Amino acid sequence: MENRRRQRWPDATRRGLVDVAEQLFTQHGYAATSLDAIVAGADVTKGALYHHFSGKRAIFEAAFERVQSRATSGIAQAIEGHQDPWDKAQAGLRAFLAAVQEPGYRQVVVSDGPSVLGHERYREQEERSTYAIVDEIVRSVLTAEEPLRDGTGLDDAMLDTFTRIFFGATSAAGGSVAVSDDPAAAAARVDVAIGVILAGLRGLLGEGAAALDVGTTSRR
Repeated sequence: MENRRRQRWPDATRRGLVDVAEQLFTQHGYAATSLDAIVAGADVTKGALYHHFSGKRAIFEAAFERVQSRATSGIAQAIEGHQDPWDKAQAGLRAFLAAVQEPGYRQVVVSDGPSVLGHERYREQEERSTYAIVDEIVRSVLTAEEPLRDGTGLDDAMLDTFTRIFFGATSAAGGSVAVSDDPAAAAARVDVAIGVILAGLRGLLGEGAAALDVGTTSRR
């Protein structure tokens, strides 16, 4: 029992540090947030912070992962229970657009994430979180009419290509919403635009693989 209590104390300290760090990074940005401010807000010593994190970048990454995880959970909950893949896609998109309007996402993920973590690390973090859900959504949409009317389907390579293109477009659109002076209006425009794209894609899928010019790819 005593060992378990001792184990909980470090866990609580780490959570408290990330709580404060996320709040300060959201309010002031990475550059204007100091380690002194974080330890003061968490009411711990700087030694306690260094016990859990190697420095400011490391605690920022922990805050970044938490914000991303919260967004991912929200998207996953939004698509849960939708049997129709097109409804699932719309629900997932709207949940993502809601997430990128959150102050923490706008500042920690969009504004500071790429510069603090670096492009490669940023993309790794992104693909471990939202990419998996986008992949699920895109694959369910693209296989909704499978087998297609002409008897062909999309192979894994083409499905992966569609996923990466859609993920890139969605991420870029989400970024534009996050930095917009009017995020709600920007999100509404993105919602309409991607809705049109999905509707067009649905029509092409209904016509068969030949309409997508992937018939030869899917037969290899």
